[in-house]
Amino acid sequence: MVKFLISLIMYQGRYVFSQIVDFIPRYEFQKCVDEYNGDLKVRKFKCWDQFLVMIFAQVTCRESIRSTIVCLKAHKSKLYHLGLESEFTRKTVVNANCNRNWRIYRDFAQILISEARVLYTGDDDLQSKLDGIAYALDSTTIDLCLTSFSWAKFRKKKGAVKVHTLMAIDGSIPTFIHITDGKFHDVKVLDILDIEVGAYYVMDKAYIDYERLHRIETEKAFFITRAKRNIRYKRIYSSKISNKNKNKGIRCDQTIRLTGIYTSKRYPDKLRRIKYYDKEQGKYYVFLTNNFLLDPILIAELYKARWKIELLFRWIKQNLEIKVFWGRSENAVKTQIWIAVCVYLTVAIMKKKLNLKQSLHEILQILSVSTLNKDGLHDLFYEDCLQFTNPSFQNSLF
Repeated sequence: MVKFLISLIMYQGRYVFSQIVDFIPRYEFQKCVDEYNGDLKVRKFKCWDQFLVMIFAQVTCRESIRSTIVCLKAHKSKLYHLGLESEFTRKTVVNANCNRNWRIYRDFAQILISEARVLYTGDDDLQSKLDGIAYALDSTTIDLCLTSFSWAKFRKKKGAVKVHTLMAIDGSIPTFIHITDGKFHDVKVLDILDIEVGAYYVMDKAYIDYERLHRIETEKAFFITRAKRNIRYKRIYSSKISNKNKNKGIRCDQTIRLTGIYTSKRYPDKLRRIKYYDKEQGKYYVFLTNNFLLDPILIAELYKARWKIELLFRWIKQNLEIKVFWGRSENAVKTQIWIAVCVYLTVAIMKKKLNLKQSLHEILQILSVSTLNKDGLHDLFYEDCLQFTNPSFQNSLF
């Protein structure tokens, strides 16, 4: 009740959108702009204005620039109170997306990532069982028209961009994002990834390259992945499996060495092979890891937690506007994706700081119809005000 009264006093007469913007550190944003001379020779519609317009479009689920401009111009008298400091047109927004360095928004997203990781540390019980941080590595593909986006090579008659993401399993916060064309192979991301000592990298079979996996081993980190069917190996030792782990699905826990002509040279050290039966799906999984100390069931649980990154990709595609891009250049596409990531992180930070019980999906749905209202944020999310929670949202991310 005290928080409700404080928010009522603090936010009385302010638009919901401007309250969302309060969670964005403008000083840090401006430092990113200055780093790349984003506002050089710009009189009106600076990077901050561009950022706010794009955030407004994301939060209100606008599908195009035109609909965003029409919506904002219909509320022209409110623009100053929303934080927008200059007028703009469709062409102004498109030019800004195409010409202003996308790295501004990438660097700012890293600042938000650092803040979000602190807030969400300790949210996952699985992480408490580990000495290092567990990460899930994967990518998602966003289809594009090759005629309009000729730089986004993928297939002969199809274009696409890939968003390669490293996500901390504890809190589901992305810590590394790399955007490439669709032809860029997933495994190449391991070449540019800074390996953290003692960390756990959970990946699917697309990332199996034994030379690259051996790099993780030499840098004193751990990997967990699934074995390919054609793997050639020699069993050195089989560990005894407890009845408890047998009941949980562990079928074998072996120490092996690769015997393939090339694989044995690329990964000369020993590996651990674990066979696991998933009763829920009725499937067998074979895991490979360079960690010989963790309980085998914990290895299986870590790989199962990798599914969180799939939920992250699905949430971003379903809830943020990256289906239609506002500009055809590579710079415009990367700008829009990075700003979408910034919106995700801002909402995640807001959820934690306000101690909101709703999922991120529910929060965005509520904000999308309340952006131009003059309500305190606590008013919108108090349980007494929410009588329409859909049970189907219970399994949403967060």
